[in-house]
Amino acid sequence: MTNELDVSPRPAPRYARFSRRLRAMLIDWILALIVLYGALLLATAASNDDFSRGLGILVVVTLVLYEPILVSRMGSTLGHYFTNLRVVDDRDGGNIGFARAFARSIIKTVLGLYSFVILAATRRNQALHDLLTRSTVQIRDPAKASVGQFIAERTEFAAAGMPSPWRRIAVTCFYLLLIGIAYVGIVGSIVGHGAISHACIDRNFCSGGERILSLMFGAGLLGICAVCIAMGWRGRLVGARGSLAGDSG
Repeated sequence: MTNELDVSPRPAPRYARFSRRLRAMLIDWILALIVLYGALLLATAASNDDFSRGLGILVVVTLVLYEPILVSRMGSTLGHYFTNLRVVDDRDGGNIGFARAFARSIIKTVLGLYSFVILAATRRNQALHDLLTRSTVQIRDPAKASVGQFIAERTEFAAAGMPSPWRRIAVTCFYLLLIGIAYVGIVGSIVGHGAISHACIDRNFCSGGERILSLMFGAGLLGICAVCIAMGWRGRLVGARGSLAGDSG
């Protein structure tokens, strides 16, 4: 009887929202910039080619191994830790191994924010680098987290009346193609009106204003694609709507 009273259900995982994960990434980026700037100051002050070369190699190795070592050993980078997050093995709830942590870091670095476009289309709010390495990002200490910082596992993807995965993927890809065509047309129109030069589009020779405008359009495209993917996988796009999205039968 005592044993039964002592047994309590394991709390459901709390998967970090994008805003929380972005804050952790920003902290890690700032730390990386501090390291790079500090190394540059040391190399300039030393005025020694051998020292500068060795310091440069040390900095590169440190930045490359920073995330894999901390994630595999501690479950989080400093950015994760200061934002109350932890990278978790999706299979057993422990830390992921060094090899997977290294692969995860490389994929995230190569894809950047594009890795997060599928976030809202996954059950556990996973980015592409999470899915490929079978990991999730969860709240480290639930007692210190507010409701707006995490989500529970999404279960609506497997609900009755939902179109098949292949149909949802096909319809989503069609919409993404239309978005891409529309984006090319809009950018072409902007270039035609002289708001962005051909040199900026073709050779990346952009003025400050053109750079800002390009970043705004890129961020807008990224956001629209993320919404499209999320709606498509949830069965809310015309052509692959589920009963939960409003179909009558």
